[in-house]
Amino acid sequence: MLTTDNIYADVDKWLSEIDYGQAPKNLYDPIRYSMSLGGKRMRPVLCLSTCALFKDDYEQAKWAAMAIEVFHNFTLLHDDVMDKACIRRGKPTVVAKYGLNTAILSGDAMLIEAYRLLQLTDSPSFSLIVDTFNKTAREVCEGQQLDMDFETRNDVTAEEYLEMIRLKTAVLLAGAIKIGALVGGAAAQETQALYDYGILIGLAFQLQDDLLDSFGDPATFGKAIGGDIMENKKTYMLISALSKADSSQRREMQNWMSNPDPVREEKVEAMRRLFEATGARAATEDKVKELYDEAMSKLREMEIPAEGKRYFIDYADKLFKRNK
Repeated sequence: MLTTDNIYADVDKWLSEIDYGQAPKNLYDPIRYSMSLGGKRMRPVLCLSTCALFKDDYEQAKWAAMAIEVFHNFTLLHDDVMDKACIRRGKPTVVAKYGLNTAILSGDAMLIEAYRLLQLTDSPSFSLIVDTFNKTAREVCEGQQLDMDFETRNDVTAEEYLEMIRLKTAVLLAGAIKIGALVGGAAAQETQALYDYGILIGLAFQLQDDLLDSFGDPATFGKAIGGDIMENKKTYMLISALSKADSSQRREMQNWMSNPDPVREEKVEAMRRLFEATGARAATEDKVKELYDEAMSKLREMEIPAEGKRYFIDYADKLFKRNK
């Protein structure tokens, strides 16, 4: 039975062994600091685990998996720059610790390092791997721009939001799976089915994250509840609430969203109540289940051993049980 214990250990070991560079320290120390902040490491683990479905030695996907994780952390670093964020995973962000200019330049160096690591991948499918990485990287940037554009729009639709999170979040998870399949030598049909699974799980994961941001347990969620509410983020739940609300409910939501200095506890509680009353919370939960079920259908279509299917089912279940 395929397990992840050894893969997680290898990921941590391999990441710790990467030499990002020594001098100038003010360029490379922030990279080491950023990578030391931890995280779920789900993308490199999925890359290696997928490779292991088709090849006994998943270490052939080592450098591709490392490239994916460095790229992911680069996007987080630059997200924090754009958001002027001070805290990441309970510690100061790179921009808060080292300053704006250093954070930008170190992030640039991280992106270059991701491509250096990817180039070390030894695979007959190397060209397809690079194409997948390039397409994924470009789409993540497109998703980030859409997210920024939505901040000044009041007419964002549910379909537009789903497309934004597909680009910003889901494609990197799906890309990691696809690259693992390519290194492992999977057939084109299997590779596409795995990629589709990754997109669907990535979408469901982000929608559940949105739910947890409003209704999760802060002790297990890892951050204060209501961040999206306070920022008036155009989430699937907010979009659904505005579309389902009656005139009185819509007016109340708009009043809270236009208040420049609300009391946090009051705004969060009021919006949570409105999400419940309009059926927006239930609609978001239903969408998560719909996407999860579609992902499972993709797995059932695949011609891979039952234990491989069981692994991806179990992995999805762990994601969606993490903070319920």
